[in-house]
Amino acid sequence: MTASFDSMWADLEPVGRDPRGGYRRFAWTDADATLREWFAAEAARRGLTAVADRAGNQWAWWGEPSAAAKGVVAGSHLDSVPNGGAFDGPLGVVSAFAAVDLLRSRGHVPSRPIGVVNFGDEEGARFGIACAGSRLLTGALTVDRALALTDADGVSLAQALGRQGLREPAADPEALDRVGTFVELHVEQGRALALGPLCNEHHDAPVRIGAHCKGDGDTASAPVGVATEIWPHGRWRVTLAGEANHAGTTPLDDRRDPMLGLADLVTSARAAAAAHGVLATVGKIEVDPNGVNAIPSEVRAWLDCRGADPDAVAAVLADLGRFAPRQESWTAATVFDPALAARLSGLLGGAPLLPTGAGHDAGILSAAGVPTAMLFVRNPTGVSHSPAEFAERADCHAGVEALADVLAELTR
Repeated sequence: MTASFDSMWADLEPVGRDPRGGYRRFAWTDADATLREWFAAEAARRGLTAVADRAGNQWAWWGEPSAAAKGVVAGSHLDSVPNGGAFDGPLGVVSAFAAVDLLRSRGHVPSRPIGVVNFGDEEGARFGIACAGSRLLTGALTVDRALALTDADGVSLAQALGRQGLREPAADPEALDRVGTFVELHVEQGRALALGPLCNEHHDAPVRIGAHCKGDGDTASAPVGVATEIWPHGRWRVTLAGEANHAGTTPLDDRRDPMLGLADLVTSARAAAAAHGVLATVGKIEVDPNGVNAIPSEVRAWLDCRGADPDAVAAVLADLGRFAPRQESWTAATVFDPALAARLSGLLGGAPLLPTGAGHDAGILSAAGVPTAMLFVRNPTGVSHSPAEFAERADCHAGVEALADVLAELTR
């Protein structure tokens, strides 16, 4: 329902606003606590049963799920990257609640329980592991490793949870076993839907990101698409050692400046990515002592690399071997069930099929054996992880309609 969506969207709008623009909704912070309170309140407003699993993810159930009566779940996450956009994550959670409202207004009586989920720490912006909540849930991330993670201020995950009054996390196979199917709606992180024309009938395989159909050329852009796969992707940490010294007294020839190594890493990663046809980004660094007039003693940098071909990603890392990158996370390719994707595309009037290079909780659940699908809502800017991230309100409403249709189809 449009009024339902608009009201919830307005409630979330001020939470975690960053004075520099966009949002800073890091996991297990006060902003995150406010978002979790909002989720619980929305569940209570609808008479849904709100529970948190042992990994810290929130669930709101219409009906009573069990291993024998598995539910159909929709949702996403509420946390953000630094200076992130409003849509990445929250669009999926708000749309899931609104889809429940729409189904009830239609008089739909589900044959299976329907759930809404808010996965914790999907972005990994604070502790460095993406999809931490769903990885903990499924056991893909061990508790010992999770508790040892620290943020930029040296606060461990265990300490952060304690400050929020939350218990130590754990895998939760019982909670996972209640999920029969997961459908994640997400803003598109690219412009494939916006650019058009896109279609499925002229391709042996789904169109690539940003590619266009070369068939009849008359297919218009679409407000909603269906995901086919998530590219394999990973994160690596590089430590560059130097020698701290005075910027005003140390001759250039006597310096051991790790910033030069950082520059080499950035340009080498870009060249290797171009050579192997993948994407590579050095987007986060830490510098010690981080003074304007001090030569650094150490630089720590994080490399993100992803692409359709895992061998090509491996080739980039091989090219960067002299930097001794240390893997922090790796997610293999997720290929969503082709039959389910085709079924949903047909249900939605031939919605375009498209892959994505962005990781999602849907990929983690799919890897754990849960039948999973994703819907994308058109993003006219094509920009994500930025305040310029956007979706037209009419397209958001279309996404709610599409998600409600999918949930109705899966719970007839």
